[in-house]
Amino acid sequence: MDITKAQRSTILTKIEAIVSEKYFDPAFDKAAWNAIVSRHRSTIVESGNTEAFEKAVGAMLAELSPKTLGLLSDRTPINPRNAINASFSIQTISKALRWVFQDVLPGGVAARAGVRPGDVLLTAAGKSMTPPAASAAEPPFEMHHTIPITLARGTPVKEVSLVLKTGTPKYKDNPYSDLTALTAGSQGNGISYLKVSLFPGKIGIDFANELDSIFRGRFASADRLIVDLRGNPGGGIGGLALMSYLTPDRLPVGYSKNRQMAQAHDNPFSLPVFDKVPRSKLAIPGLALKFMGKTSVFLYTEALGKRSHHGRTAILVNEHTTGAAEMLAQFAQENKLATIVGTKTPGRLVSRSASKLGFGYRLIVPVAAYVSAKGTQIEGKGITPDIDIAWSFPDAMEDRDNQLTAAIEVL
Repeated sequence: MDITKAQRSTILTKIEAIVSEKYFDPAFDKAAWNAIVSRHRSTIVESGNTEAFEKAVGAMLAELSPKTLGLLSDRTPINPRNAINASFSIQTISKALRWVFQDVLPGGVAARAGVRPGDVLLTAAGKSMTPPAASAAEPPFEMHHTIPITLARGTPVKEVSLVLKTGTPKYKDNPYSDLTALTAGSQGNGISYLKVSLFPGKIGIDFANELDSIFRGRFASADRLIVDLRGNPGGGIGGLALMSYLTPDRLPVGYSKNRQMAQAHDNPFSLPVFDKVPRSKLAIPGLALKFMGKTSVFLYTEALGKRSHHGRTAILVNEHTTGAAEMLAQFAQENKLATIVGTKTPGRLVSRSASKLGFGYRLIVPVAAYVSAKGTQIEGKGITPDIDIAWSFPDAMEDRDNQLTAAIEVL
Protein backbone atom coordinates (compact mmCIF):
# COMPACT_ATOMS: atom_id res chain seq x y z
CA MET A 1 0.00 0.00 0.00
CA ASP A 2 1.40 3.39 -1.03
CA ILE A 3 1.78 6.10 1.60
CA THR A 4 0.00 9.43 1.20
CA LYS A 5 1.50 12.76 0.21
CA ALA A 6 1.11 14.02 3.79
CA GLN A 7 2.92 10.94 5.11
CA ARG A 8 5.76 11.41 2.62
CA SER A 9 6.11 15.01 3.77
CA THR A 10 6.16 13.92 7.42
CA ILE A 11 8.90 11.35 6.75
CA LEU A 12 11.00 13.92 4.89
CA THR A 13 10.71 16.41 7.74
CA LYS A 14 11.89 13.76 10.22
CA ILE A 15 14.82 12.78 8.00
CA GLU A 16 15.91 16.40 7.69
CA ALA A 17 15.83 16.86 11.50
CA ILE A 18 17.56 13.55 12.38
CA VAL A 19 20.45 14.12 9.99
CA SER A 20 20.85 17.70 11.23
CA GLU A 21 21.01 16.51 14.84
CA LYS A 22 22.94 13.24 14.65
CA TYR A 23 25.14 13.06 11.53
CA PHE A 24 28.62 12.36 12.90
CA ASP A 25 30.84 14.54 10.68
CA PRO A 26 32.31 17.50 12.63
CA ALA A 27 32.44 19.38 9.31
CA PHE A 28 28.72 18.85 8.78
CA ASP A 29 27.25 21.87 7.00
CA LYS A 30 23.62 22.26 8.01
CA ALA A 31 22.94 24.91 5.37
CA ALA A 32 24.28 22.64 2.62
CA TRP A 33 22.15 19.76 3.92
CA ASN A 34 19.04 21.96 3.99
CA ALA A 35 19.78 22.95 0.40
CA ILE A 36 20.01 19.27 -0.60
CA VAL A 37 16.64 18.58 1.02
CA SER A 38 15.14 21.60 -0.71
CA ARG A 39 16.31 20.39 -4.13
CA HIS A 40 14.77 16.96 -3.61
CA ARG A 41 11.62 17.95 -1.67
CA SER A 42 9.24 18.19 -4.60
CA THR A 43 10.35 14.89 -6.16
CA ILE A 44 10.01 13.07 -2.84
CA VAL A 45 6.68 14.52 -1.71
CA GLU A 46 5.09 14.25 -5.15
CA SER A 47 6.25 10.67 -5.75
CA GLY A 48 3.53 8.68 -7.43
CA ASN A 49 4.14 5.40 -5.58
CA THR A 50 6.22 3.75 -2.86
CA GLU A 51 8.99 2.64 -5.23
CA ALA A 52 9.43 6.15 -6.63
CA PHE A 53 9.37 7.64 -3.12
CA GLU A 54 12.08 5.30 -1.82
CA LYS A 55 14.21 5.91 -4.91
CA ALA A 56 13.89 9.69 -4.51
CA VAL A 57 14.83 9.57 -0.82
CA GLY A 58 17.81 7.35 -1.67
CA ALA A 59 19.03 9.87 -4.25
CA MET A 60 18.79 12.68 -1.68
CA LEU A 61 20.70 10.75 0.99
CA ALA A 62 23.36 9.71 -1.52
CA GLU A 63 24.04 13.35 -2.34
CA LEU A 64 25.16 13.89 1.26
CA SER A 65 26.73 10.49 1.86
CA PRO A 66 26.46 7.70 -0.73
CA LYS A 67 27.64 4.89 1.59
CA THR A 68 26.66 5.65 5.18
CA LEU A 69 23.05 6.92 5.07
CA GLY A 70 20.11 4.74 4.14
CA LEU A 71 16.34 4.36 4.22
CA LEU A 72 15.29 0.97 5.59
CA SER A 73 11.98 -0.88 5.35
CA ASP A 74 10.83 -4.50 5.16
CA ARG A 75 11.14 -4.24 1.36
CA THR A 76 14.67 -2.88 1.24
CA PRO A 77 17.06 -5.08 -0.77
CA ILE A 78 20.03 -6.02 1.42
CA ASN A 79 23.67 -6.56 0.45
CA PRO A 80 24.47 -10.24 -0.16
CA ARG A 81 26.76 -10.58 2.86
CA ASN A 82 23.75 -9.93 5.10
CA ALA A 83 20.93 -11.35 2.98
CA ILE A 84 22.48 -14.59 1.66
CA ASN A 85 25.70 -14.69 3.75
CA ALA A 86 27.94 -14.55 0.69
CA SER A 87 29.92 -12.04 -1.32
CA PHE A 88 30.84 -11.71 -4.97
CA SER A 89 33.79 -11.00 -7.22
CA ILE A 90 33.37 -9.68 -10.76
CA GLN A 91 35.22 -11.79 -13.30
CA THR A 92 35.48 -11.72 -17.09
CA ILE A 93 34.29 -15.07 -18.44
CA SER A 94 34.11 -15.68 -22.20
CA LYS A 95 34.58 -11.93 -22.74
CA ALA A 96 31.57 -11.09 -20.55
CA LEU A 97 31.41 -9.78 -16.98
CA ARG A 98 29.92 -12.16 -14.45
CA TRP A 99 29.17 -12.29 -10.72
CA VAL A 100 31.23 -15.05 -9.09
CA PHE A 101 30.64 -16.25 -5.53
CA GLN A 102 33.75 -15.48 -3.48
CA ASP A 103 33.02 -15.78 0.25
CA VAL A 104 30.36 -18.36 1.13
CA LEU A 105 29.98 -18.12 4.90
CA PRO A 106 29.41 -21.30 6.95
CA GLY A 107 25.83 -22.10 7.90
CA GLY A 108 24.46 -19.21 5.85
CA VAL A 109 21.76 -19.04 3.20
CA ALA A 110 24.10 -19.63 0.24
CA ALA A 111 26.04 -22.40 2.00
CA ARG A 112 22.85 -24.23 3.00
CA ALA A 113 21.64 -24.04 -0.59
CA GLY A 114 24.84 -25.72 -1.78
CA VAL A 115 26.67 -22.71 -3.28
CA ARG A 116 30.47 -23.00 -3.48
CA PRO A 117 33.21 -20.36 -3.90
CA GLY A 118 33.92 -20.05 -7.62
CA ASP A 119 30.32 -20.66 -8.70
CA VAL A 120 29.20 -18.21 -11.41
CA LEU A 121 25.78 -16.60 -10.89
CA LEU A 122 23.71 -16.77 -14.08
CA THR A 123 20.15 -15.97 -12.98
CA ALA A 124 18.24 -15.08 -9.81
CA ALA A 125 14.45 -15.20 -9.56
CA GLY A 126 14.32 -15.77 -13.31
CA LYS A 127 16.33 -12.66 -14.17
CA SER A 128 19.73 -12.66 -15.86
CA MET A 129 22.43 -11.45 -13.45
CA THR A 130 25.15 -9.49 -15.22
CA PRO A 131 27.29 -6.74 -13.66
CA PRO A 132 26.86 -3.46 -15.54
CA ALA A 133 30.55 -2.61 -15.02
CA ALA A 134 33.74 -4.06 -13.58
CA SER A 135 33.35 -1.83 -10.51
CA ALA A 136 29.62 -2.41 -9.97
CA ALA A 137 28.20 -2.82 -6.47
CA GLU A 138 27.20 -6.33 -5.46
CA PRO A 139 23.67 -7.41 -6.40
CA PRO A 140 21.18 -6.89 -3.52
CA PHE A 141 18.74 -9.54 -2.29
CA GLU A 142 15.44 -9.15 -0.43
CA MET A 143 15.03 -10.72 3.00
CA HIS A 144 12.31 -13.29 3.81
CA HIS A 145 12.14 -14.55 0.24
CA THR A 146 12.70 -17.81 -1.64
CA ILE A 147 14.99 -17.07 -4.59
CA PRO A 148 15.72 -19.69 -7.27
CA ILE A 149 19.14 -19.26 -8.88
CA THR A 150 21.13 -20.92 -11.63
CA LEU A 151 24.92 -21.26 -11.54
CA ALA A 152 27.74 -22.29 -13.82
CA ARG A 153 30.17 -24.57 -12.00
CA GLY A 154 33.50 -26.26 -12.67
CA THR A 155 35.52 -27.23 -15.73
CA PRO A 156 33.97 -28.48 -17.93
CA VAL A 157 31.14 -26.13 -17.01
CA LYS A 158 27.84 -27.56 -15.86
CA GLU A 159 24.70 -25.61 -14.98
CA VAL A 160 23.33 -26.02 -11.46
CA SER A 161 19.93 -24.92 -10.13
CA LEU A 162 19.63 -24.04 -6.43
CA VAL A 163 17.23 -22.21 -4.14
CA LEU A 164 18.23 -19.45 -1.72
CA LYS A 165 15.91 -19.04 1.28
CA THR A 166 16.68 -15.73 2.94
CA GLY A 167 15.73 -15.34 6.58
CA THR A 168 13.39 -13.10 8.49
CA PRO A 169 15.55 -10.25 9.84
CA LYS A 170 16.51 -10.87 13.47
CA TYR A 171 17.31 -7.21 14.03
CA LYS A 172 15.24 -4.65 12.13
CA ASP A 173 17.98 -2.05 12.49
CA ASN A 174 20.63 -4.36 11.00
CA PRO A 175 18.86 -7.09 9.03
CA TYR A 176 20.76 -10.26 8.25
CA SER A 177 20.11 -13.96 7.75
CA ASP A 178 21.37 -16.24 10.52
CA LEU A 179 24.58 -18.16 9.98
CA THR A 180 27.34 -19.90 11.92
CA ALA A 181 29.30 -17.08 13.53
CA LEU A 182 32.29 -19.19 14.66
CA THR A 183 33.77 -22.22 12.92
CA ALA A 184 36.82 -23.82 14.57
CA GLY A 185 39.15 -26.19 12.79
CA SER A 186 42.76 -27.08 12.03
CA GLN A 187 45.07 -26.62 9.05
CA GLY A 188 47.52 -29.25 10.29
CA ASN A 189 51.07 -28.81 11.58
CA GLY A 190 49.80 -27.27 14.83
CA ILE A 191 47.89 -24.43 13.09
CA SER A 192 44.44 -23.76 14.50
CA TYR A 193 41.90 -22.09 12.23
CA LEU A 194 38.99 -19.87 13.30
CA LYS A 195 36.47 -18.62 10.75
CA VAL A 196 34.59 -15.61 12.12
CA SER A 197 31.64 -14.92 9.83
CA LEU A 198 29.89 -12.26 11.92
CA PHE A 199 29.93 -10.59 15.34
CA PRO A 200 26.28 -11.25 16.24
CA GLY A 201 24.26 -9.22 18.72
CA LYS A 202 24.91 -5.72 19.94
CA ILE A 203 26.86 -6.87 23.02
CA GLY A 204 27.91 -10.35 21.89
CA ILE A 205 27.32 -12.34 25.10
CA ASP A 206 26.65 -15.66 23.34
CA PHE A 207 29.52 -15.02 20.92
CA ALA A 208 31.97 -14.40 23.78
CA ASN A 209 30.85 -17.54 25.62
CA GLU A 210 31.28 -19.67 22.50
CA LEU A 211 34.71 -18.13 21.93
CA ASP A 212 35.72 -18.94 25.52
CA SER A 213 34.64 -22.53 24.99
CA ILE A 214 36.77 -22.83 21.86
CA PHE A 215 39.89 -21.35 23.44
CA ARG A 216 39.45 -23.39 26.62
CA GLY A 217 38.86 -26.52 24.57
CA ARG A 218 40.37 -27.40 21.21
CA PHE A 219 42.46 -24.19 21.04
CA ALA A 220 43.79 -24.47 24.61
CA SER A 221 47.28 -25.39 23.41
CA ALA A 222 47.13 -23.83 19.93
CA ASP A 223 50.70 -23.18 18.81
CA ARG A 224 49.73 -21.01 15.83
CA LEU A 225 46.44 -19.42 14.82
CA ILE A 226 44.69 -18.22 11.67
CA VAL A 227 41.67 -15.94 12.12
CA ASP A 228 39.64 -15.70 8.92
CA LEU A 229 37.60 -12.48 8.64
CA ARG A 230 36.99 -12.60 4.89
CA GLY A 231 33.42 -11.68 4.02
CA ASN A 232 32.66 -10.67 7.62
CA PRO A 233 30.22 -7.70 7.54
CA GLY A 234 30.94 -6.69 11.14
CA GLY A 235 28.29 -6.55 13.83
CA GLY A 236 28.37 -5.77 17.53
CA ILE A 237 30.99 -5.25 20.17
CA GLY A 238 31.60 -8.97 20.77
CA GLY A 239 34.77 -8.70 18.67
CA LEU A 240 36.44 -7.25 21.78
CA ALA A 241 36.48 -10.77 23.25
CA LEU A 242 38.44 -12.06 20.25
CA MET A 243 40.87 -9.12 20.40
CA SER A 244 41.51 -10.12 24.00
CA TYR A 245 42.64 -13.58 22.88
CA LEU A 246 45.33 -11.98 20.68
CA THR A 247 47.25 -10.35 23.55
CA PRO A 248 47.96 -11.18 27.21
CA ASP A 249 47.65 -7.54 28.26
CA ARG A 250 44.97 -4.95 28.88
CA LEU A 251 45.53 -2.76 25.82
CA PRO A 252 43.60 0.30 24.62
CA VAL A 253 41.75 -0.51 21.41
CA GLY A 254 40.01 2.67 20.30
CA TYR A 255 36.94 4.80 20.75
CA SER A 256 33.91 6.16 18.94
CA LYS A 257 33.83 9.91 18.41
CA ASN A 258 30.55 11.69 17.78
CA ARG A 259 30.13 15.15 16.26
CA GLN A 260 29.80 16.94 19.60
CA MET A 261 32.95 15.33 20.98
CA ALA A 262 34.94 16.20 17.85
CA GLN A 263 33.78 19.81 17.83
CA ALA A 264 34.54 20.23 21.55
CA HIS A 265 37.97 18.52 21.19
CA ASP A 266 37.22 16.39 24.24
CA ASN A 267 39.96 14.13 25.63
CA PRO A 268 39.06 10.57 24.57
CA PHE A 269 40.67 9.11 27.70
CA SER A 270 37.92 10.77 29.72
CA LEU A 271 35.31 8.59 28.03
CA PRO A 272 33.56 5.74 29.86
CA VAL A 273 35.53 2.50 29.49
CA PHE A 274 34.21 -0.80 28.12
CA ASP A 275 36.79 -3.50 28.87
CA LYS A 276 34.88 -6.76 29.12
CA VAL A 277 32.15 -8.38 27.09
CA PRO A 278 29.75 -9.75 29.71
CA ARG A 279 29.24 -13.51 29.79
CA SER A 280 25.80 -13.27 31.41
CA LYS A 281 22.65 -11.36 30.54
CA LEU A 282 22.42 -10.40 34.20
CA ALA A 283 25.07 -7.78 33.46
CA ILE A 284 22.92 -5.95 30.90
CA PRO A 285 21.06 -3.64 33.33
CA GLY A 286 24.37 -2.40 34.76
CA LEU A 287 25.74 -1.77 31.28
CA ALA A 288 22.58 0.04 30.26
CA LEU A 289 22.90 2.33 33.28
CA LYS A 290 26.62 3.01 32.67
CA PHE A 291 26.37 3.75 28.96
CA MET A 292 22.83 5.14 28.68
CA GLY A 293 22.62 7.85 26.03
CA LYS A 294 26.33 7.64 25.18
CA THR A 295 27.57 7.13 21.63
CA SER A 296 31.24 7.47 22.61
CA VAL A 297 33.08 4.85 24.67
CA PHE A 298 36.72 3.69 24.93
CA LEU A 299 37.46 0.00 24.41
CA TYR A 300 40.19 -1.96 26.22
CA THR A 301 41.02 -5.66 25.96
CA GLU A 302 40.28 -8.02 28.82
CA ALA A 303 43.84 -9.10 29.85
CA LEU A 304 43.21 -12.84 29.52
CA GLY A 305 46.86 -13.84 29.93
CA LYS A 306 49.57 -15.44 27.81
CA ARG A 307 48.78 -18.03 25.13
CA SER A 308 51.00 -20.13 22.89
CA HIS A 309 49.73 -18.56 19.66
CA HIS A 310 50.59 -14.98 20.70
CA GLY A 311 52.99 -13.55 18.15
CA ARG A 312 52.23 -16.45 15.82
CA THR A 313 48.90 -15.41 14.40
CA ALA A 314 47.72 -14.52 10.90
CA ILE A 315 44.47 -12.72 10.08
CA LEU A 316 42.78 -13.07 6.68
CA VAL A 317 40.87 -10.05 5.33
CA ASN A 318 39.50 -8.94 1.97
CA GLU A 319 37.46 -6.26 0.25
CA HIS A 320 34.33 -7.66 1.94
CA THR A 321 35.68 -7.37 5.50
CA THR A 322 33.96 -4.40 7.13
CA GLY A 323 32.86 -2.77 10.39
CA ALA A 324 33.83 -4.55 13.61
CA ALA A 325 35.95 -6.99 11.60
CA GLU A 326 38.08 -4.08 10.35
CA MET A 327 38.37 -2.82 13.91
CA LEU A 328 39.82 -6.17 15.00
CA ALA A 329 42.25 -6.35 12.09
CA GLN A 330 43.39 -2.76 12.66
CA PHE A 331 43.98 -3.42 16.37
CA ALA A 332 46.06 -6.51 15.58
CA GLN A 333 48.10 -4.73 12.92
CA GLU A 334 48.78 -1.57 14.93
CA ASN A 335 49.94 -3.57 17.94
CA LYS A 336 51.91 -6.08 15.83
CA LEU A 337 49.88 -8.98 17.19
CA ALA A 338 49.27 -10.69 13.84
CA THR A 339 50.26 -10.68 10.19
CA ILE A 340 47.41 -9.42 8.01
CA VAL A 341 47.01 -11.42 4.79
CA GLY A 342 44.66 -10.89 1.84
CA THR A 343 43.36 -7.76 0.11
CA LYS A 344 42.67 -4.23 1.29
CA THR A 345 39.50 -3.69 3.29
CA PRO A 346 37.03 -0.97 2.18
CA GLY A 347 37.15 1.20 5.33
CA ARG A 348 33.55 1.11 6.55
CA LEU A 349 33.86 1.73 10.25
CA VAL A 350 31.42 4.27 11.60
CA SER A 351 28.86 3.65 14.32
CA ARG A 352 25.32 3.76 12.94
CA SER A 353 21.95 4.00 14.60
CA ALA A 354 18.45 3.51 13.27
CA SER A 355 15.84 6.17 13.93
CA LYS A 356 12.15 5.38 13.47
CA LEU A 357 10.40 7.51 10.86
CA GLY A 358 6.98 5.93 11.09
CA PHE A 359 4.92 4.17 8.38
CA GLY A 360 7.32 1.19 8.42
CA TYR A 361 10.50 3.18 7.75
CA ARG A 362 13.77 3.68 9.60
CA LEU A 363 16.68 5.98 8.82
CA ILE A 364 20.16 4.50 9.17
CA VAL A 365 22.46 7.37 10.12
CA PRO A 366 26.17 7.39 11.12
CA VAL A 367 26.47 8.84 14.62
CA ALA A 368 30.15 8.37 15.50
CA ALA A 369 33.48 7.75 13.78
CA TYR A 370 35.81 5.06 15.08
CA VAL A 371 39.34 6.12 16.04
CA SER A 372 42.02 3.64 17.09
CA ALA A 373 43.94 4.14 20.33
CA LYS A 374 46.86 5.32 18.19
CA GLY A 375 44.67 8.04 16.66
CA THR A 376 44.03 6.46 13.25
CA GLN A 377 40.74 6.59 11.37
CA ILE A 378 40.31 4.12 8.51
CA GLU A 379 36.83 5.16 7.38
CA GLY A 380 37.04 5.41 3.60
CA LYS A 381 40.69 4.28 3.66
CA GLY A 382 40.68 0.66 4.76
CA ILE A 383 43.44 -1.59 6.05
CA THR A 384 46.33 -2.54 3.78
CA PRO A 385 47.45 -6.15 4.42
CA ASP A 386 51.03 -6.92 5.39
CA ILE A 387 50.94 -9.56 2.66
CA ASP A 388 48.75 -8.55 -0.27
CA ILE A 389 47.40 -11.48 -2.25
CA ALA A 390 44.32 -11.36 -4.46
CA TRP A 391 41.65 -14.05 -4.43
CA SER A 392 42.07 -16.50 -7.30
CA PHE A 393 38.98 -17.49 -9.28
CA PRO A 394 40.81 -20.33 -11.10
CA ASP A 395 41.94 -21.75 -7.75
CA ALA A 396 38.42 -21.50 -6.33
CA MET A 397 37.07 -23.42 -9.32
CA GLU A 398 39.46 -26.22 -8.34
CA ASP A 399 38.39 -26.01 -4.67
CA ARG A 400 41.65 -24.36 -3.61
CA ASP A 401 42.02 -21.29 -1.36
CA ASN A 402 45.16 -19.42 -2.37
CA GLN A 403 44.81 -16.76 0.35
CA LEU A 404 44.50 -19.37 3.10
CA THR A 405 47.54 -21.14 1.67
CA ALA A 406 49.49 -17.88 1.92
CA ALA A 407 48.47 -17.45 5.58
CA ILE A 408 49.62 -21.00 6.33
CA GLU A 409 52.97 -20.24 4.71
CA VAL A 410 53.35 -17.14 6.92
CA LEU A 411 53.07 -19.31 10.02
